[in-house]
Amino acid sequence: MSDLFTPYELKSLKLKNRIVMPPMCQYSVENKDGIATDWHYIHYVSRAIGGTGLIIIEMTDVEPDGRITDYDLGLWSDDQIPGIKRIVDECHKYGAKVAIQIAHAGRKAEDAKVPVAPSPIPFDNKSKTPHELTTDEIKKIIEKFRLSVRRAVKAGVDAIEIHGAHGYLMHEFQSPLTNKRTDEYGQDLYKFGKEVVEVSKSEMPNDMPLIMRISAKEYVHGGYGINESILFSKEYKNAGVDIFHVSSGGEGPIGSSGKPGTHAAYQVPLARKIKEALNVPVIAVGKLGDPELANSIIGNDDADLVAIGRDMLRNPYWALEASIKLNKEILIPSQYKRGFPRIIENK
Repeated sequence: MSDLFTPYELKSLKLKNRIVMPPMCQYSVENKDGIATDWHYIHYVSRAIGGTGLIIIEMTDVEPDGRITDYDLGLWSDDQIPGIKRIVDECHKYGAKVAIQIAHAGRKAEDAKVPVAPSPIPFDNKSKTPHELTTDEIKKIIEKFRLSVRRAVKAGVDAIEIHGAHGYLMHEFQSPLTNKRTDEYGQDLYKFGKEVVEVSKSEMPNDMPLIMRISAKEYVHGGYGINESILFSKEYKNAGVDIFHVSSGGEGPIGSSGKPGTHAAYQVPLARKIKEALNVPVIAVGKLGDPELANSIIGNDDADLVAIGRDMLRNPYWALEASIKLNKEILIPSQYKRGFPRIIENK
């Protein structure tokens, strides 16, 4: 039986444990240039030292107006490669593997003068009305995804994650709530996502896994649910996705019929259903910070990997402390062994 500290292997990605740091925006770019700073370096390397198996660098955007804010990371320029490479190389020294989330914020690009979207529907009554992308503009954005993935590969990442969740551009295309188009990208709601997957795979080594983060359920009236997300996940799997990172929501104000996040592991049933329906590896995420709970998700085969978000923001060494609580062996950095007296006493 596997547990949280059982190694995991998918294609060329070999992880020392099942613990994932999910992408969490830091909004810490200093000059609005999309280049990673010392903050990003310290932030991610700390989690590598802290024992995390897979670190997914935050939402990194394919064009300046594709950012949530002007302080987000980007990979639309070769000038942004060295900052990411510096992070990846240092994390590798401590046994962590690194993926990066490639994305476009779509209508949720707060600082864009005019955000873009499949259809001119604002996110809420406080948001700007987005420009409806032309068919040609869509194809140009897909090309920008391809080039950003190329730069990520040059930076030395171990995997790519495409952001198809939380109400950002890819999610906007796959939802009937936000895609009212009549062209090819409206007739097939999943065409944009499939083409992004295909061009991403064309830039990746054959043995590098592609992750996709999805919102498996929308919490608005008339939104899609798990049955629809199983359908589009099958399409994305056929296009080349190797593993799904299963989240939910993000498409609009939370409706009265759905209040996500009110209890631990609220998204795990969604991950399990995707895993079972597609026979594909999944990452579970969402209020999983209790080590025994996280461990049970692996042991019960609900998911293959477990993402620890806010708890890892509070504690970069979550994985080390989880190993103590679960009585699992883990390599404690020699400089920190005094902080783990039980480990020392056992040696």
